[in-house]
Amino acid sequence: MTMPGYRTQTPPSTPERQGLATASLVLGLAGLPALLLCGIGLPAALVGLALGVVALWRGRPRGAARGRPAGGARGTAVAGVVCSLVTLAIGTVAIFWLLSKAVECADSHRFPDEFTRRECIDRTFPFARESHAP
Repeated sequence: MTMPGYRTQTPPSTPERQGLATASLVLGLAGLPALLLCGIGLPAALVGLALGVVALWRGRPRGAARGRPAGGARGTAVAGVVCSLVTLAIGTVAIFWLLSKAVECADSHRFPDEFTRRECIDRTFPFARESHAP
């Protein structure tokens, strides 16, 4: 009950915690260029996906077993999950492509001796050449 001329004051709300959602987004985004570093982006994207799912799960209202999560961290968590899934998809396609090329070079019918197989590997994977540094 309020007196005339006075307003009721509501207690300040606690700030929403977005740590998991933000970490998911950062790992999903950082994982994409990290794929070029020998696939380091794949574990980062897996961790980002797990953190995003946990952030979505924790963001649900307490009494709701199903339904949409509440709060402002939902958008960040969804973006983190999507970025992580895109990174995982690109990394998986790249691994399958590289392995299929490696299998082609290992075909003993097309490349019967070690020298021709080595030439195929050098031609297909120019970044994998041995360096003879002094």
